[in-house]
Amino acid sequence: MNRALYPAVAVLAVTVANPGAAQGVYPAKPVRMIVNFATGGPSDIVGRMMSIRLSEMWGRPVVVENVAGFAGNIGAERAAKATPDGYTMLLTGSSPIVINPGLYEKLPYDPLRDLAPVTQICTIPNLLVVHPGVPAKTVQELVAFAKSQPGQLNFASSGSGSATHLGGELFRARAGIDIRHIPYKGTGAMVPDLVGGRVTMVIGAAATFLPLVREGRLRAVAVASLRRSSATPELPTIAEAGYPGFDTSSWQGVLVPAATPASLVRRLHQDLVKVITLPEMHARFADLAMEPVGNAPREFALIIQSDLVKWLKVIKDSGVKAE
Repeated sequence: MNRALYPAVAVLAVTVANPGAAQGVYPAKPVRMIVNFATGGPSDIVGRMMSIRLSEMWGRPVVVENVAGFAGNIGAERAAKATPDGYTMLLTGSSPIVINPGLYEKLPYDPLRDLAPVTQICTIPNLLVVHPGVPAKTVQELVAFAKSQPGQLNFASSGSGSATHLGGELFRARAGIDIRHIPYKGTGAMVPDLVGGRVTMVIGAAATFLPLVREGRLRAVAVASLRRSSATPELPTIAEAGYPGFDTSSWQGVLVPAATPASLVRRLHQDLVKVITLPEMHARFADLAMEPVGNAPREFALIIQSDLVKWLKVIKDSGVKAE
């Protein structure tokens, strides 16, 4: 995969996916929604929320198909190679689209050439959290504490090459601190050691760590996204603390095979946005500490391009390898 071509082709799938107008009434049969992660995770939760409402709107089943494995790549490949007729969509987290291209030498799909963005469903803000025993309540205090004892503090991740790993690497580089990476096999394995004080900090999804913060088992230092989270409006961002542009937020979005007719992409975008903006969906997103989006395909394509460039640099500079 030629990384140098990414900026030039970031919106290619959006601009060429117009071989002709869709024929007949859509949808005329069940629609498949591929979720490229296992049941119970953020992608699965969001996918099932969306599929229920779309089924009600269309009067046709929207069937969630979980195709997990290979860090989301297997499901993404299946969606990319599906018939581009509007009856297969991919609901994915950001990693298979903007992180995995930098981690794997060869992917069985090109996320920019083989998939057309439809819309971001939501963003998932991340929090920088520490064990309560850490004598730091702000980013500045945490950085000063780390610099006072180089190599002694550490950060946890759910695995080498994971979003939590890359978020920690970005913080380490931007803050200029010497902290060690401690990888775990998934979030479930990481949390007990973080709560027990065996690891110092993590940058991870608010939906995962906010309950532990509210219970007093962890302390939230900052939001690791560009904007403050509606779930924690009092908590400043890392960018506000002196690191402009710092953003490790992830997202959930819908893409379709690249050759899907533009008329169908517009229809899918229109109906997905209708679901996203329902008051009950906003309430559900708030419960999950997620921020609803519903942007246009071209806007989504530009975000993919920007995220891809950012994470490619982090991966190259840190030497991160996939597990």
